[in-house]
Amino acid sequence: MGNVPELLEIKGIVEESETVRTFIFDWDFRREIVPGQFVMVWNFSDEKPMSVSLIDHKRSEIGISIRRVGEFTSAVHELDEGDLLGVRGPYGRGFELMGRNLILVGGGIGMAPLAALAEEAVARGMNVDAVVAARTSDELLFTERLENAGVNIHTCTDDGTCGFQGFAHERLSEMDGEYDMAAVCGPEPMMFHVKAVLDERGIPTQFSLERYMKCAVGICGQCCVDGTGWRVCAEGPVFWDHELRGVGEFGRYRRDAAGRRISW
Repeated sequence: MGNVPELLEIKGIVEESETVRTFIFDWDFRREIVPGQFVMVWNFSDEKPMSVSLIDHKRSEIGISIRRVGEFTSAVHELDEGDLLGVRGPYGRGFELMGRNLILVGGGIGMAPLAALAEEAVARGMNVDAVVAARTSDELLFTERLENAGVNIHTCTDDGTCGFQGFAHERLSEMDGEYDMAAVCGPEPMMFHVKAVLDERGIPTQFSLERYMKCAVGICGQCCVDGTGWRVCAEGPVFWDHELRGVGEFGRYRRDAAGRRISW
């Protein structure tokens, strides 16, 4: 595809929650795409990075799940089937799968890339557990879809309206399974605490980071992380646990468009 957005017709829209919609597009899989990679979505006035939440080779489709949080995402949510969006990519490093037993930990919209990863893992014959966390039951994402795929779901809500009442790392601490690897995506403070639990158990883990991005191809340096100089759009967005030991800002702060530190 190169670095010029391709106009894709919205083939379908799935209402995941009051604030999250998944937009379905036809996709030419000669452009390989793997769970954990992202695309840049252009609505003819602005462009933002979005995780790919669905990769369906049989239907030649991908899905991009977008949470309504601001002007750009609200404008995209106003679109209907048949409307066009610009898409360029995919970019970045995605998840790797290894072993037989996988644990996923996702918070909120962080479940988007993990949903695609879970379905691929099941298709490869892996056993998959998933801690699906949200503030309240109405915000839990993809639980029915993942259950239908054969994933063992462990829900977790801050207010206790579904499943375990508490945070994702607290739910994870109570689970006794033996896992060959883990994959985590969600708010960075959540991932910081989850990492501590997984480190203690010695489980190799991959984390998907989110940073402010402009070019998506490693040129502008906007998404560099302190301590390493790694560009989240190029060396990430997925990083192994041992790689994050050199990222001093992980779980502590990020930078805005002007480069100012913003505490998590």
